[in-house]
Amino acid sequence: MATINSNYLKLPGSYLFSMIGEKVREYEAAHPEKKVIRLGIGDVTQPIAPAVIDALHSAVDEMGKAESFRGYAPDLGYEFLRNTIAEKDFQDRGCDISADEIFVSDGAKCDCGNIQEIFGTDNVIAVQDPVYPVYVDSNVMAGRTGSYDESLGQFRNVIYLPCRKENGYVPQLPDRVPDLIYLCFPNNPTGAVMKKDQLQTWVDYARKNGSVLLFDAAYEAYIHEMDVPHSIYECEGAGECAIEFRSFSKTAGFTGLRLGFTVIPKTLEVEGVRLWDLWARRHGTKYNGAPYIVQRAGEAVYSEAGRAQVSEQIARYMENAGIIRNGLLEAGYEVSGGVNAPYIWLKTPGNMTSWEFFDALLERADVVGTPGSGFGPHGEHYFRLTAFGSRENTIEAVERMKRMS
Repeated sequence: MATINSNYLKLPGSYLFSMIGEKVREYEAAHPEKKVIRLGIGDVTQPIAPAVIDALHSAVDEMGKAESFRGYAPDLGYEFLRNTIAEKDFQDRGCDISADEIFVSDGAKCDCGNIQEIFGTDNVIAVQDPVYPVYVDSNVMAGRTGSYDESLGQFRNVIYLPCRKENGYVPQLPDRVPDLIYLCFPNNPTGAVMKKDQLQTWVDYARKNGSVLLFDAAYEAYIHEMDVPHSIYECEGAGECAIEFRSFSKTAGFTGLRLGFTVIPKTLEVEGVRLWDLWARRHGTKYNGAPYIVQRAGEAVYSEAGRAQVSEQIARYMENAGIIRNGLLEAGYEVSGGVNAPYIWLKTPGNMTSWEFFDALLERADVVGTPGSGFGPHGEHYFRLTAFGSRENTIEAVERMKRMS
């Protein structure tokens, strides 16, 4: 008789953004006359940059000719893209990363969820709290987290690293040594960043204790401050202890195209085994590669025209972030983020729970955000808004929230 993976039953409720979507659909069905503005899920709204569209069209034309048709992509991704990534994202920043240490995929979310497969189920994980839910949920599914303590809102075998206002939403080194440590900077959901010396402390800690850092840098393109590292490999020794994830989704608007990559240095070993080899085997066995036309689109992001156009889009989103941040500060909200990341993290007024504020914001202002408690217990009494909406909707949403206060 077939059995199920009972670890799935340990997951509390639905996936956060599925739950939000259901509540919004119900509200819109009950109030069809209302204009609901979505500043919750981190989906982009600006169209793909012209240089990228040109590359897509050219690649599509190639696929229609026998002499230029492409079938399955190489396991790690096409060399033209990996070479460009290695040079532009890493070598130009002084990072010793080569093209064959880059694995092209269909997005950072998938890689962040799947990377745990190459590690033993007895590994103890540490996560920031609040945290992007995929890190925890994927380890729950694998049976690595123990049971869920509803009273604490935590899994018993997970080390939670509190990220509070008092510490700038940057975690402190834990008392108990974890095997796998998930870090996300610029951070989703708080918008916080680590300065280079802070990140170097984590690299030194991981090397000393034999831990592996799983570094999600999906929002590095939004960094504006000079002393904030774009890659963990800017830190000395990171090649011996860190895996990095990158995404084209928020950088270049590829949420509908799907493209990302993971970096695993060949110098990174666990129990004398190169993690590069394990991920290469997993990648080749379970994945058939991002489409050729999408990889050509990714290459165009790094072109002179592509970089200029994408930078303009990022600047516009960050202008939205400033509108939200400044508007809410004027209205008396306690706000952080929105400087090096497209997320604004606000304290809920009147000690409201984050879901209470979600309901109030939807019912009184017809605006959708993300309850902080969905990111972990230290997210309670906080709320996330994104800067990915249109300029018109961003301004209108802020005005509506001002009228609530």
